[in-house]
Formats: sequence, structure tokens, C-alpha cells
Amino acid sequence: MKFFAKSALCLALFVAGNALAATDLVIATVNNGHMVEMAKLGKFFEQDNPDIRLKWVTLEEAVLRQRVTLDIATRSGQFDVMTIGMYETTIWGKKDWLVELKPDAAYDVDDLLPTIRAGVSVGDKLYAAPFYGESSMIMYRSDLVKKAGMTIEDRPTWNHLRDVAAKIHDPENGVYGICLRGKPGWGDNMALFGTMVNSFGGQWFDMNWKPQLTSQPWKNAANFYVDLLKKYGPPGSSSNSFNEILALFNQGKCGIWIDATIAASFITDPKQSTVADKVAFAQSPVGVTDRGANWLWAWSLAIPKSAKHVDAAQRFVRWATSKEYIALVARETGWGNVPTGTRKSTYANPAFQKAAVFAAAEQKAIYSADPNNSTLPKSPYTGVQFATIPEFQAIGAATGQQLSAALLGKVSVDEALAISQKMAEREMRKAGYYK
Repeated sequence: MKFFAKSALCLALFVAGNALAATDLVIATVNNGHMVEMAKLGKFFEQDNPDIRLKWVTLEEAVLRQRVTLDIATRSGQFDVMTIGMYETTIWGKKDWLVELKPDAAYDVDDLLPTIRAGVSVGDKLYAAPFYGESSMIMYRSDLVKKAGMTIEDRPTWNHLRDVAAKIHDPENGVYGICLRGKPGWGDNMALFGTMVNSFGGQWFDMNWKPQLTSQPWKNAANFYVDLLKKYGPPGSSSNSFNEILALFNQGKCGIWIDATIAASFITDPKQSTVADKVAFAQSPVGVTDRGANWLWAWSLAIPKSAKHVDAAQRFVRWATSKEYIALVARETGWGNVPTGTRKSTYANPAFQKAAVFAAAEQKAIYSADPNNSTLPKSPYTGVQFATIPEFQAIGAATGQQLSAALLGKVSVDEALAISQKMAEREMRKAGYYK
């Protein structure tokens, strides 16, 4: 008995010692559905890696960007893993602020979609691993469009889409013609509006890096956007971002929604959406060109050079962005709910094709986005809905504030663009792009 008691005590001390020695891996992420699911499934990683405990810091999109940008710029080491996008990956990778990722052969880096892989790489070095990738597309209530006697072609014009929105707009019965992002931010309202500017024939900067925010294409796009939402959008559009509109759409309150392709998996899920069987998809609308009409983005996991636990972080990033993780999500919640837009093997999987009615439209949108050729006039920058320069974050955020103010009627569209233009010129001069 003494022997067994002693053995049990030793075992308990051993387990307790291992628990005390476990590494706390701090992960900063965004509060959207797929990331929330990753946090829930983190228990499986901890089971296979008992020496690591996952600590989640889940934040709203704009707050996440502020926190991780501050952390990496000051090298404070608050986070071991950061959720970042293509914009940050390119700039921070060039600044040597990120740890290069070197996944093993089992990870199969060649399985990543080429446009997504390129967006999280600098040269041939991978600086972030895509958790899910996306473009933007039209998601709409096919029943409402049919009832109105209208159709939506695969790449309609903005004018046609406005006409459809007008026909199905029925606020008395809680249905709004169109829902678009209005919350200010370079990754919020400016993500959608940036593609509108491209499609209306505009650009952020000309070949001399001079801002073009008061050009005619910008004025045309901004007036169209503000008028569209004021007439056929839901109340409070200036406060709506992805999650707010997702909730509205799932409640049957949006006739048309243009946003991230990743939304398709949520609005077609009958557990989340009241209109799951009434949704159809089309490629993003055009103004005068289809160039840059739909964005390209990937929420990715990266390791800052200031991370305290790089080896543990590498292990986690490999796990969370692997084919095995996608299979885990499929097993736990179904193939229709897996993070998409990253791997060729996902789209080639018959089970995914059967479950995801949106798969073909999503893949087509991702493949059609070209960050190197996203504007009708030639531009000096890469990026579709953003310009990959450090100054863009401030310029985009300030412009988003002005666009939101115009939507609220606090300023006219022309005033909003004039204020944004002056601010952009000041930033670009200060950074030395021109005198």
C-alpha cells in the first residue's frame, strides 16, 4: 500500500509539475465566426501538446489592428501569435518584424492557393500562414429578386444592382434592399468602398504618388454609395461592419449584401440563418470596369519577432492552418463550416463541394482578384482594396471617417473627399513621396 501511495503521489507531483511548466501561448485574434471556432477547438491542440496552454485575446477588427500594430512596433512581446492580413504581412515582413515560417513537408505549402500564398509572402519567404482567405461577392435573396421580377447576372453593373435593391426594398416589412459596410475604417467601409472606386475607374494615387481622392471617379463612387444606402439601406448603416450585417442578413432583413466571400458559409448554415435555403451568389458589380471590383484578403497567423515562445508558436500556427485542422472542423461542425479560401485540396474535396453551395462562386472571386493590376489607370502600388504602403493605414482610416460622416449627412460628399484629399496629401508629403 505504501508503494502504491508513494507512486500515486509521485504521479500527481509529476502532472502538477508539468502543468506548472506549461507554456502560455498568447494569441491575438479577431471576433469573427471562424476565429471563435478556432478558439473552441484549441482544446484538441492542447491535448496533443500538453506543454502548451492557449491564451486567447479576441478583439473587434479595428481594435485588433490597433493592438497588434502597437505591439509589433514597440516590440513589447505581448502576443506570441497575431492575426493579421495581407497588408500587414507584406509591410512587416519587409521590415523584418515577423518570424519566417518554415512548415515541414506534411504541411504541404504548395497546396495553398497561389494568390493567397503570394499575399502572405515576401519574395519566396512565407511570413504568415493563411487561416482563411477571401474575396468579395454579391450574396442575395433569390426569392425576393424573383418575386420582384428581376434577375442578377454573374457580374452585374452597380446601376442594375441599385434597380434591384429599389424593387425589393420593403422597410415596412423589415426588409432592406441592400446592406453594405458603413462603419469607418480602412478595413471596414473602405474595404468595400475601395473596390467601388476601382470599378468606377479610380485609384488611390497616380504614378507620381499624388492622392486622387477628389477625382471624378471618386466623386461618382462616393455619391452612388451614399445615395444607395440612404435610399435602400437599413437604419444605422454608418455603424454596420461585417458582424452587424451578418446578423441582419441571417434574420432575413437584407435583400442584397456585398461583402467577404467567407460570409457565405454562415448565411447558408440553417443553424445560423433563417434564409439559408434562399441565398444565391454572383460576382461583384462593376461601374466602368471589372478591374479591382472585388477585394483579396487573408486573415493569417503570424509570429512577431518579439514573441516570447517562438517554437510553441510555430507549432500552433502549423496546426491551425493545416489540412488536418480543416478536417477537424469538418468532423466537429460539418464541411459547410470549414475555413475556406486557402487550400486547393479543400475545393477539390467532394464532401466540401456537396456541402458548400457557394464554393464555385467563392473560388472564382478569389482567382479573379489581381493585386498587381487592380485599377484602370496605371498605379504605383499593389493591393486591391488597399495600397501596400505604411502610410495607407492612416490615410484609409481618415477617409473612412469622412465617408461615414457623409453617410450620416454631417458633411457633403464633396466636402468629405476634399478633407480626405488634404489629409492624404499632407501624409504623403511628410513621408517624402513628393514635395
